[in-house]
Amino acid sequence: MSRSFAENLAGLPAVDHIVALELRDDSGQMLAKIENKSGSAGSVRVYSYLTTKWGNISQQAAKDGLEMYAEHTDDARANPGRHPNIDRLLDVANNGSVYQVKIIET
Repeated sequence: MSRSFAENLAGLPAVDHIVALELRDDSGQMLAKIENKSGSAGSVRVYSYLTTKWGNISQQAAKDGLEMYAEHTDDARANPGRHPNIDRLLDVANNGSVYQVKIIET
Protein backbone atom coordinates (compact mmCIF):
# COMPACT_ATOMS: atom_id res chain seq x y z
CA MET A 1 0.00 0.00 0.00
CA SER A 2 1.39 3.42 -0.90
CA ARG A 3 1.73 6.18 1.62
CA SER A 4 -0.32 9.38 1.69
CA PHE A 5 1.10 12.85 1.23
CA ALA A 6 0.72 13.51 4.98
CA GLU A 7 2.65 10.33 5.80
CA ASN A 8 5.39 11.20 3.29
CA LEU A 9 5.61 14.76 4.62
CA ALA A 10 5.96 13.54 8.21
CA GLY A 11 9.15 11.70 7.21
CA LEU A 12 10.87 14.79 5.77
CA PRO A 13 13.20 17.13 7.66
CA ALA A 14 11.74 20.28 9.18
CA VAL A 15 12.13 23.49 7.19
CA ASP A 16 11.41 26.10 9.88
CA HIS A 17 14.65 27.87 8.94
CA ILE A 18 13.54 28.37 5.32
CA VAL A 19 11.63 31.52 4.38
CA ALA A 20 11.17 30.64 0.71
CA LEU A 21 12.57 28.76 -2.27
CA GLU A 22 13.29 30.41 -5.58
CA LEU A 23 13.09 28.21 -8.67
CA ARG A 24 15.46 29.40 -11.39
CA ASP A 25 16.30 28.36 -14.92
CA ASP A 26 19.83 27.58 -16.09
CA SER A 27 20.52 31.25 -16.78
CA GLY A 28 19.61 32.16 -13.20
CA GLN A 29 16.30 33.84 -14.02
CA MET A 30 13.72 33.34 -11.25
CA LEU A 31 10.69 31.48 -12.58
CA ALA A 32 8.77 30.96 -9.34
CA LYS A 33 8.95 31.55 -5.61
CA ILE A 34 7.48 29.15 -3.05
CA GLU A 35 7.01 30.78 0.33
CA ASN A 36 7.07 28.83 3.57
CA LYS A 37 3.55 29.72 4.69
CA SER A 38 0.19 28.08 5.10
CA GLY A 39 -0.85 26.44 1.84
CA SER A 40 2.67 26.01 0.48
CA ALA A 41 4.73 24.91 3.51
CA GLY A 42 4.40 21.26 2.44
CA SER A 43 5.76 22.12 -0.99
CA VAL A 44 8.71 23.94 0.60
CA ARG A 45 9.41 20.77 2.53
CA VAL A 46 9.19 18.54 -0.56
CA TYR A 47 11.24 20.83 -2.83
CA SER A 48 13.86 21.37 -0.10
CA TYR A 49 14.21 17.61 0.35
CA LEU A 50 14.46 17.04 -3.41
CA THR A 51 17.11 19.73 -3.70
CA THR A 52 19.14 18.20 -0.89
CA LYS A 53 18.84 14.71 -2.39
CA TRP A 54 19.29 15.53 -6.11
CA GLY A 55 21.02 18.94 -6.17
CA ASN A 56 18.28 20.49 -8.32
CA ILE A 57 14.83 19.69 -9.64
CA SER A 58 15.71 17.41 -12.53
CA GLN A 59 13.55 14.84 -14.26
CA GLN A 60 14.43 12.15 -11.69
CA ALA A 61 13.87 14.55 -8.78
CA ALA A 62 10.49 15.53 -10.22
CA LYS A 63 9.41 11.90 -10.49
CA ASP A 64 10.50 11.37 -6.89
CA GLY A 65 8.52 14.45 -5.84
CA LEU A 66 5.39 13.34 -7.69
CA GLU A 67 5.46 10.09 -5.73
CA MET A 68 5.80 12.08 -2.51
CA TYR A 69 2.75 14.22 -3.31
CA ALA A 70 0.84 10.90 -3.54
CA GLU A 71 -2.93 11.47 -3.89
CA HIS A 72 -2.41 15.15 -4.73
CA THR A 73 -0.51 14.19 -7.91
CA ASP A 74 -3.60 12.48 -9.31
CA ASP A 75 -5.70 15.53 -8.43
CA ALA A 76 -3.15 17.82 -10.13
CA ARG A 77 -3.25 15.71 -13.30
CA ALA A 78 -7.06 15.84 -13.33
CA ASN A 79 -7.20 19.56 -12.50
CA PRO A 80 -4.32 21.49 -14.11
CA GLY A 81 -3.67 24.76 -12.30
CA ARG A 82 -5.09 23.65 -8.96
CA HIS A 83 -1.67 22.58 -7.63
CA PRO A 84 0.96 24.82 -9.28
CA ASN A 85 3.89 23.30 -7.37
CA ILE A 86 2.90 19.82 -8.54
CA ASP A 87 2.23 21.16 -12.06
CA ARG A 88 5.87 22.31 -12.16
CA LEU A 89 7.06 18.82 -11.28
CA LEU A 90 4.79 17.29 -13.91
CA ASP A 91 6.28 19.67 -16.47
CA VAL A 92 9.85 18.78 -15.48
CA ALA A 93 9.06 15.03 -15.46
CA ASN A 94 7.46 15.22 -18.91
CA ASN A 95 9.75 17.74 -20.62
CA GLY A 96 13.12 17.20 -18.98
CA SER A 97 13.63 20.84 -18.00
CA VAL A 98 15.59 21.56 -14.81
CA TYR A 99 15.04 24.02 -11.99
CA GLN A 100 17.92 25.31 -9.93
CA VAL A 101 16.74 26.01 -6.39
CA LYS A 102 17.88 28.90 -4.24
CA ILE A 103 17.00 28.42 -0.58
CA ILE A 104 16.30 31.61 1.33
CA GLU A 105 16.82 31.09 5.06
CA THR A 106 16.05 33.20 8.10
